[in-house]
Amino acid sequence: MGASLLPAWQSAAQREAYIVAYTQAALRAGDLQAASSMVEQYRKSYGDTPGAIEAFSWIGRGQLDAGNLEAANENARQTMKLCEAALTNRSLDAEPHLPLALGAAYEVQAAVLYLKHEKTQAVALIQSALKRWAGTSLVPRLRKNLNLLTIEGRPAPPLVASDWIGAPPPSLSALRGKVVLVFFWAHWCPDCRADAPVIAKLAGEFEPKGLAVIGPTKLYGFAAGGDEASPADERQYIKKVFDRFYAQIPHLFVPVGEKNFDTYGASTTPTIVLIDRRGIVRLYHPGAMTEAELRSAIEKLL
Repeated sequence: MGASLLPAWQSAAQREAYIVAYTQAALRAGDLQAASSMVEQYRKSYGDTPGAIEAFSWIGRGQLDAGNLEAANENARQTMKLCEAALTNRSLDAEPHLPLALGAAYEVQAAVLYLKHEKTQAVALIQSALKRWAGTSLVPRLRKNLNLLTIEGRPAPPLVASDWIGAPPPSLSALRGKVVLVFFWAHWCPDCRADAPVIAKLAGEFEPKGLAVIGPTKLYGFAAGGDEASPADERQYIKKVFDRFYAQIPHLFVPVGEKNFDTYGASTTPTIVLIDRRGIVRLYHPGAMTEAELRSAIEKLL
């Protein structure tokens, strides 16, 4: 792909979004070679812009999915180097591409270490990154990766309920003796909406056997159509979304707040967590689940 293939009227921001989206599409199609070639040509044409760096980081995830561990690790190393150079004159959260690229680099490096049976080193990598990037948008994603490595088999972190929709949520300790399904969702998330009927069906079936469902959400600063919204306006919008898509889930408790997302690393929505009757996390799953997958996981705990 050369510069001539991009419309002349396209803004820099649109062009940056284009290269990321095109790279993702090529990888979804299983064409790692095309994605790599495209990113290389884009970097030659426009330099190592934030969008180019994010697109480059996606190549590392493509290499990881293909089982090319050394190539994935090298991509992650180079991505970190590119991010460090780009961050000499800007903050991490000045724009969206660099946090996504840097998060991907840590994610790939940790995954490679884990697959090499070096879990201790993977945990240390993420813990070090959490200290370095405290207070940035990178924290939930890093926490997600730490949880993927460590949270299953451990006591579930408490959920904060200073605000909520509907009935006041009980604490996890008050639900001891029940299996708890925690379903992190966002008002803008299509995968969350797609999973809602699945969770509603399973909740209706398994609640009499001891299943409770908690559905944390949070404010994102925007409402319908992506328009900026005040906290009060966004909360009203969340309530409308809840009534339309999630009220079908029986006895769903909905705490609202950032803290729960940070604690559980719910940078991916939905994120699904299953907690056994003793309060131990038995499943931590960023992303949607099919009815069969979730049913099987629940039945093992009831």
